[in-house]
Amino acid sequence: MMTVHEVSALTGVSIRALHHYDAIGLLKPTAVTEAGYRLYDDEAIARLHEIMLFRELDMPLKDIAAMMDSPGFDRRAALYDQLELLKLRRERLTRLIALTEDMIKGGNGMDFSAFDDSKEREYAAEARKRWGDTAAWKEYEAKEGARTNDERRSAEDGLTDIFKGFGGLRALAPDDPAVKAQVKKLQAHITANWYECTDAILSGLGNMYSGDPRFKENIDRAGGEGTAEFVSRAIDAYRR
Repeated sequence: MMTVHEVSALTGVSIRALHHYDAIGLLKPTAVTEAGYRLYDDEAIARLHEIMLFRELDMPLKDIAAMMDSPGFDRRAALYDQLELLKLRRERLTRLIALTEDMIKGGNGMDFSAFDDSKEREYAAEARKRWGDTAAWKEYEAKEGARTNDERRSAEDGLTDIFKGFGGLRALAPDDPAVKAQVKKLQAHITANWYECTDAILSGLGNMYSGDPRFKENIDRAGGEGTAEFVSRAIDAYRR
């Protein structure tokens, strides 16, 4: 059995992330000691390995949990999909390495085909649809397919405005009533425009807002530096 610290050191997954995986039911520890320490056996480590692979498909954690715990989940077929995606990425890296080596030798570097990742993105999108077939994913696709470009921009602009609002509240404590009201507004906006934002999903989003560089950059651009971290703490306070 391994402790959460040992699992983190072995896999590179942060302790905070492992705690979150436990909270949302994605990866439960095999046992918890009387002192409250989480312990993981080989089966749990193997499940974490699979979770990390599926994260390479950019699948939301909630979809990975629903997929892996579904009675109809075909683990072998899903792993074959993951293997194919990794092969496509390897091919692209091989092209980039060859291009770089050619430029070192004096090549003109005018061949931009090595940067083409369209096949990889297309395959990843197909795999996400195949294995992310959850209620939230279906609701998201239905709403996205039915809305116009103007409606899509309006929804995205509304989300940006909410993050701007968080930026103006950063001087307050995360559990201040005004901040909690803003979190509630965020949750309602996501539910109205994309999918039902349950408390569990909201918590997962909070972790992504501060932990994923892409989310962090966009949110900080809307509300100012530190807004993404503040939103994450605000969601934690709202969920307590």
